[in-house]
Amino acid sequence: MDRAVPTVNRSHLGAPLRRSSLEICAGGGGSALGLERAGFHPALLIDNLPEACETLRFNRPHWDVRNIDLEEFNPLENKDLDDLVHQVDLLSAGLPRVQAMATVHRPRGTEKELKLLRATALLIHAVKPKVLLIENVPNLADNDKYRAIRTYIEQELAHLQYRWTWFVIDAQNYGVPQRRRQGMLVALSKDVPGDFRVPEPQGMRLTVSEVLGDSMASRGWPDVDAWRELANDVAPTIVGGSRERGGPDLGPTGAKRRWEKMGINGHSVGDEIPNAEYKWDPSCGYKGFPKLTIDQVAKLQSFPEEWIFSGKKTVRYSQVGNACPPLVAHAVGLEIQAALAG
Repeated sequence: MDRAVPTVNRSHLGAPLRRSSLEICAGGGGSALGLERAGFHPALLIDNLPEACETLRFNRPHWDVRNIDLEEFNPLENKDLDDLVHQVDLLSAGLPRVQAMATVHRPRGTEKELKLLRATALLIHAVKPKVLLIENVPNLADNDKYRAIRTYIEQELAHLQYRWTWFVIDAQNYGVPQRRRQGMLVALSKDVPGDFRVPEPQGMRLTVSEVLGDSMASRGWPDVDAWRELANDVAPTIVGGSRERGGPDLGPTGAKRRWEKMGINGHSVGDEIPNAEYKWDPSCGYKGFPKLTIDQVAKLQSFPEEWIFSGKKTVRYSQVGNACPPLVAHAVGLEIQAALAG
């Protein structure tokens, strides 16, 4: 029997108020879904991937979703958009993963990610949200090689009189069966009465077998109990890759080896759950193990089963793998609510 995914315990906060948010680089909706559970209603969500926008519209028809490139998004030039975001409480940015650089103007990484970072900084000036949330690689929050990026962001925030907290959060501490370290920034405007606290770890860590055991057994696979024993561990970080990299898989070489130890073929993503005729053969290495489906990977990211992803296989998997797990966004969102409440 699968263990139920825990809810985040924040009884000291009381019932969160409904507050507004602006989601940029919203992707498949992991952050937006978690923040929704924490009491934030998105006034607007934007993403440059049409399939991601289709995902958001299908699952939440009442959300205002726009297929816009962040570099071209300026609400001040569009009265319709300006009215939507003028009074948002939270600006949430799930930006593409940035790389280290010598200075913010002389990148060692990809220029595209830096342009989106600068576009986000300009958007803070235009929108002036009460709270800013940025989610990215863990190194952005604590690695000296990323100091130039942090300094650039902090200078923009200081100019607008925000106070900020950089921190690294690991999804496995919040009900997500996955070692997933995420770098985050929460910045509060001078109008926010309270302080932000990094959410405390919640409950016991879930394993892959606990979350996917019933799913793996659902079609009568005879070796599922043997698989459960191998998969009784937390998953490595799930990565979404890029549209340019080729077909979906469960990560780089090291991650694939860890998946193999858990009885999973991480070299690609499967289309079906093992059935009664499926034969596994550990003597063949990873080739003798089943592949996870996109729906199963989504469960490991803490998406609810009813959340549907749009697009072809690689694009759907990219939305899942690149998402902030909803349970992580929920935990952070509740602490943002507490700061707003004072």
